[in-house]
Amino acid sequence: MAKPLPANYDFTAVTNKIQGWIDSGYYPGASIIVVRFKGSQVLYQKYFGNYTPDTVTYEASSGKWLAAATIASLVDQGKLSWDDSASRWIPELTGDKGRATLRQLLSHTAGYPDYQPAANPVDNYQTLSESVSHIIPLASNYPPGTHFQYGGEAMQVAGRMAEVATGKDWETLFQENIAQPLGMTGTHFTPVETIQGGHAPMLGGGARGTLADYSHFLDMIAHNGVFNGKRILSKAAIHEMQADQVRGAYVTPKVEYAERARGATYNGIYGLGEWREELDKNGNAVLISSPSWAGAYPWLDKTHGVYGFFLTHVDTASPTVVKDKFSGFWSSPELVTLVREAIDKG
Repeated sequence: MAKPLPANYDFTAVTNKIQGWIDSGYYPGASIIVVRFKGSQVLYQKYFGNYTPDTVTYEASSGKWLAAATIASLVDQGKLSWDDSASRWIPELTGDKGRATLRQLLSHTAGYPDYQPAANPVDNYQTLSESVSHIIPLASNYPPGTHFQYGGEAMQVAGRMAEVATGKDWETLFQENIAQPLGMTGTHFTPVETIQGGHAPMLGGGARGTLADYSHFLDMIAHNGVFNGKRILSKAAIHEMQADQVRGAYVTPKVEYAERARGATYNGIYGLGEWREELDKNGNAVLISSPSWAGAYPWLDKTHGVYGFFLTHVDTASPTVVKDKFSGFWSSPELVTLVREAIDKG
């Protein structure tokens, strides 16, 4: 996929920033890659701490982008529609939860609770089917399409819709439609142990993989659905994922990621499984990402013609993480600015 390029850019500031996080005890290790769209040329790649090219790490919310792409492949195949209601495939979901559409489930506008209450019921499910059975009794927070509320519950329903529509489990769908065609040999949606002891296949936080694997995915996105000459997703699917899917739903000021990280005050902050961090004058997304609380951060920067992935996982046991109130979710986006500065100076 990516071809090394003798770098004409000085990424010292990027290196120093990441090394500083490592030295502070926030991360045990990390890795990063920055690739130019044209020619898939690697501009910068480095491993820190105990990370190597073979390191597999939980990517937390960075997996939302992968999950949305998996659903998009099924829409391409005609097995799902973005406007399918949840109740079409899961009749047990009634009322507002049943009326929510697939696109709303993947854009955090479905009105579902963001996460499962601590013990209502105890979060110890083993499958997406069981996960959805725990969502069915919950009350909606809002009517679908009226509020943007970032979270993971609605994505579980989207995944279960895909399973019912195809007769295949989620991991199989991801492997057949995204991972295997992209050569993502080390990436899987695996169970994540919850606080309550469950092992949940989480679409919004359960992907784990390597630096190279995710860079393959970003290369496909950067080239409008094509990887190594093979079409993985249609241009229409890429467009739909990157389009404004908030669609006028209320966005709480000064709370959501796009405004806090980039100062974005527009409404259309989210597509399908990805944040629309920056828009051009025509409202098209030019900086797209899927940041995670753990620090993993993939991004696509159309203004500079590069994509990048910072793979890491915050050390929650580190005393400095607690003392400094360090957040990878809010810190990792700094890397885009530093990469841009290096390219602009080069």
